[in-house]
Amino acid sequence: MNRFGEKLNILRERHGLSLRQLGDKLGVGKSFVWKMEQGRRIPNVAMVIKIAEVFNVTPNQLMLDNLELD
Repeated sequence: MNRFGEKLNILRERHGLSLRQLGDKLGVGKSFVWKMEQGRRIPNVAMVIKIAEVFNVTPNQLMLDNLELD
């Protein structure tokens, strides 16, 4: 799991969302979310922005290794 995927997984679990629920919010399937969490899919900029909006964090907090989640 890469750092982005780890952060995505932490945020999803903190918000009590299943893979399917997050996928629905993002307009993608649950397998796409799982693959992002596992580092098998790299999201494009638009997807990073959607994810940041869902979790009320900045895209930088998701993408940069040296920034931590609150």
